[in-house]
This record gives sequence, C-alpha cells and structure tokens, in this order.
Amino acid sequence: MFRFLKEKFFGGAKPPAPVAPPADDAPAAPAAPPTEPAPAAATVPVAPPAPPAAPAAAADTVPVPATPGASPEPSPDASAATRQGWLTRLRDGLRKTGSALTAVFAGARIDDALYEELETALLLADAGTQATQHLLSDLQRRVKAAGATDAAQVRTLLADALTEWLAPLQKPLEVGAQADGPTVWMVAGVNGAGKTTTIGKLTWHLAQHGATVLLAAADTFRAAAREQLGTWAERNGVDIVAQEGGDPAAVAFDAVSAGRARGKDVVIVDTAGRLPTQLHLMEELRKVKRVVAKAQAGAPHEVLLVIDGNTGQNALAQVKAFDAALQLTGLIVTKLDGTAKGGVLCAIAQWAREQRRTLPVYFIGVGERLEDLQPFDAREFAQALLA
Repeated sequence: MFRFLKEKFFGGAKPPAPVAPPADDAPAAPAAPPTEPAPAAATVPVAPPAPPAAPAAAADTVPVPATPGASPEPSPDASAATRQGWLTRLRDGLRKTGSALTAVFAGARIDDALYEELETALLLADAGTQATQHLLSDLQRRVKAAGATDAAQVRTLLADALTEWLAPLQKPLEVGAQADGPTVWMVAGVNGAGKTTTIGKLTWHLAQHGATVLLAAADTFRAAAREQLGTWAERNGVDIVAQEGGDPAAVAFDAVSAGRARGKDVVIVDTAGRLPTQLHLMEELRKVKRVVAKAQAGAPHEVLLVIDGNTGQNALAQVKAFDAALQLTGLIVTKLDGTAKGGVLCAIAQWAREQRRTLPVYFIGVGERLEDLQPFDAREFAQALLA
C-alpha cells in the first residue's frame, strides 16, 4: 500500500526538473474509437511494482513509454532543503491572508480590542462566523490557562488553536488498500479551479513513488481538456484512455476496465468542469460515478473535489453542492498563493463538524510548479499563516 504522507514527498526520490503545465486552449487531436474493455482482473500489489509488460494497446488507449524507475534516495540535507523550500513557498503564498492577522499583534495589549481586531481579521479571511467564534473562545481559554502577558504569546497560542481546529482535515491519501483492482479516483470541480492541472501533478507524485497510473479523459465536453490531459500523460509517462466527443461515463468505464486488465495501481478519472447550479450536468457526474461502480465493485474509492482557494466562501458553497451530488471523500485546495481568503479552510472544518463527518483536505497548492502541490499539514498551515 502507498500512503501519501508529507514525508514521502520530502524524503522520497528526487523529483525531475518540473515542466510547465499545458495550455488550456491547446487544440485537441482526434482519438481513435473505443473498444470493448478487457474482462480480466488484476491484483494491485502493496509495494511499488516493477512496470508490467505492456499488452497490446486498445484502440481508444494512447500508450506512453513507462516512467523510469525512481532515483536513489536523496541525502538528508537534500530532503531538508526540499522541505524548507516548500515551507517557504507556503508562507509566501499565505502572506496575503496572514498579514491581516499578524498585523493585529504588532504592539498590541491583551484586551478586548485585541480580540475584536482578531475577529475582524478572521472574518475577512473567510474563516466564517461560527469557526471564528470558536477560535476566539478557544484562544481566550488558552491565554488564561497559560497566563500569557504579551501579544507574541497570544500569537503562538492562536497557532495552536488553529492547528487543533484544522487537524480533522489532515489525513493521508492511500493507494492500493483493495486487492481486486486499481484504486480509482474520480476528480470533479468547476471550470478554472485547476482540476486537470492538479491531476497532472498528482500523477507526477504517484509516478515518482513507483505507482503505475492510467488517466481517463472523461471531460469530453471540452476538447482542449482531453488535449491537456494527454500532454500531462505524455510528460508523466503514463497511459490515457480518451474519446473524441464520446460519452463521459463510457470513457470512465473503459478506463477502469483497462486499468484492471493491465494491473495499474491507480486510475484517475477527469470529469467536465461545471457549476453546481447546472443540474443536468451534475446529473451526468452522478452517472459517471454509477458506471465506475459497475466497472469495479467499490469504485470510485475517492471522489475528490478541486476548489480554488481564492474564492473563499464560494468554495464552501461548491463543497456543499458537490457533496450533495457525489458524497465527496476529500478535497484539494489550489491557488492558495496570493489569496486573502485562506481562512476558508476553517469554515470547511466547521461545516464538516456540523455534518458529523470527516472530509479531509488531502493536498494544497501554492504555485504552478509540480512540487507546489503537497499534502496538507494542519500545523504547517497554521504556522505559515501566522509567520
């Protein structure tokens, strides 16, 4: 089983030179017509497998040369440098959100005015009313218990309160827990959230740690999406199943069937971006999910929503709408670099508590480079927000 913890990314194989994301408006190349899926099932090993011998390619599958094996483990110094680089980018990315919070502590005294200013800053960061009230109550309790006497101590205690509040969102994303076929991820999101680019980055991470991946271009509504995903498949050295103008559910079924026949570890299904108010399109997403379950019992194992961190409370509205349609299992938050609304993760944590469920944020993104998408860590996020 692969467990994609943050240590894996910082302590694993040295990443190759990052590549630029493919353009959204790239012209689409026609794909060959689909064929019937292979019926044979394959067992996913729990350790990174050697690349299997490639069977004859199906008519609707675009084979790409296999990714070379992972390079030797980097030295501890190299791993530490990689980790430090990520933390620096995280702090820089959250600076626009955190600056309003940190400004409150400059020369401040511990009084009602301090808490009022913190309340305003948290609300402006889109933390939400309920989460803000909880955080302030928790902070006041911590300040009293610690006997804090200056603003710097209060700032540290706020980081602790944020860490505890966000901790339920932190969870490793696992691959290979089932033995009857590949792990299947279905990825949804509105146009512009960075969904297809995020899939490309996830594929890169998976390939770097020895997992074999097959992509499904089920966004048949937008021709450029298929072309974009194909470019990512080529650069990551993985296979892709695509059709020109085909039925999204049929593409997803063929991809999962091909993944089973070829012994792939992961099948990632890209879906068409749409607004949650487009009810007929949301119904199409439900259909894709149902058909994937027919291709493999228990699939999809993850239903992931990619949301743009810049949209604040609107991102929370998307979470609610897509969850009602698909029963989400996790989130990926992109474009946190330069946003003033990074506090929306607090609002998401509050909503999950209200629903009495776990909805982890598996990854966050703070830039365009491949390594700018990393597993979410509650303490790192809280400390970067108040750096």
